[in-house]
Amino acid sequence: MKKVSKDNPIPLHYQIKEILQEMIENEELKPGDSIPTERELCKVQGVSRMTVNKAIMSLVNEGLIYREQGKGTFVAYPKVKREISPLKSFSEQMEGNGVISKSEILSFKVIKATKKYKIELKMPENETKIIEIKRVRFSDEQPVAIETALLPHYLFDGMTRAMIEDKSLYEIFRKHYGYKLDKAKQTIEPTQLNDYESKLLNQEDSALALIFSQTTYLENGIPIEYTKATFRSDKYKYQITLK
Repeated sequence: MKKVSKDNPIPLHYQIKEILQEMIENEELKPGDSIPTERELCKVQGVSRMTVNKAIMSLVNEGLIYREQGKGTFVAYPKVKREISPLKSFSEQMEGNGVISKSEILSFKVIKATKKYKIELKMPENETKIIEIKRVRFSDEQPVAIETALLPHYLFDGMTRAMIEDKSLYEIFRKHYGYKLDKAKQTIEPTQLNDYESKLLNQEDSALALIFSQTTYLENGIPIEYTKATFRSDKYKYQITLK
């Protein structure tokens, strides 16, 4: 298990959450497996029980793990997915509603893909890197969502942080790289904000929110992007058109 860094500005509980989440994504912890106890995590990570509990509750709220009274905490099984449409970026959706939007980049880096995302993005065996972009989305100057976008590095040669600053990724896909988007698969799940997310979104701790997870595909069926966005439930709603 990776260790937290106390020199890292990211809260310790959030680091522990991401460490456990990565273990789940890499199938080091599989559905039905029990995760280390809070006492074990405290000992391994050198942190307080309260810090570990915050990390565990964040994963429970996201549906990645679940607790059984008197038995322990276990990795959850995958949930049933439901598709919605149309295929539009956040910027395009806001513009269509007559709302002024912008984005603030929290981080832009190239990282090693976990097993989960190599499969999700159907990456060739010899390709191991993805571009991770974390942003806060604003609508009429109010923060409404925290978004993490993961892109296969081999499909976006030369992409930089400056290139995407306050721009729509879909626009960059089309105009800079010449990619034509065909479809996307999206899931929506309820959650509660942890204190780190609450601060970014100007919300109270444990406020209700929605998690939108989406994989976007090119015309040839190759996945070009995976995004996970946590939206404030008091500022965002979604619409489904049925025909």
